[in-house]
Amino acid sequence: MVTGPMTPRPNAPLPENIPIFPLAGALLLPKGQLPLNIFEPRYLRMIDDALGGPRLIGMVQPIADPGSDFADDTGTPPPIFDIGCVGRITTFSETGDGRYHIVLTGVSRFGVEREVSSDTPYRMIDADWDRYANDRHKDETASQIDRELFLQIMSDYMKEAGLTADWEAASSASVESLVLSMSLGCPFAPNEKQALLEAPTVADRADCLMALMEMAGGADPMVQ
Repeated sequence: MVTGPMTPRPNAPLPENIPIFPLAGALLLPKGQLPLNIFEPRYLRMIDDALGGPRLIGMVQPIADPGSDFADDTGTPPPIFDIGCVGRITTFSETGDGRYHIVLTGVSRFGVEREVSSDTPYRMIDADWDRYANDRHKDETASQIDRELFLQIMSDYMKEAGLTADWEAASSASVESLVLSMSLGCPFAPNEKQALLEAPTVADRADCLMALMEMAGGADPMVQ
């Protein structure tokens, strides 16, 4: 087994073209982490190629047909959402049976400008970074989040869902960290995860997350 953490390069330039991994229900956010078990040959190739370059993989959800992420019998790839998040491979291990275990650390969201022709077995896109240029800087809107309200809604949701939390750690964590961990960890539907991804700021994401948690708990999100 080959294993080890890799040093992230948060200020490295982002390329115009990136490989994408269409995966329904997989949410990656800037500063978040997404572990992946890679076993399909085309994605093993994608990881090999990424490790030889900037180590960047774009995560994006398919809009329909989550059971397929490549061309159908007509040769047409299934459509994807036009917003995704690129992550840098920060942990990599190779198993004895040829699989890769990786961790992607979110760098920036991107807009899908167009899918590009490529001789690779995986899909490639032109990425628009301008829309989410602030992803690589501190989000000052976290100060607008009502921490006590967020913690109360989080507590109610987790009780209703039968989930547990380390409340001692939660009490000392920043509200931005709580929003990130709950967004990544809650078992929301793919379209709900897409809404969290597309929220412009962390304050917007907190509002979206609280509404989703309240709806999942059977509460009326409009009643405070």
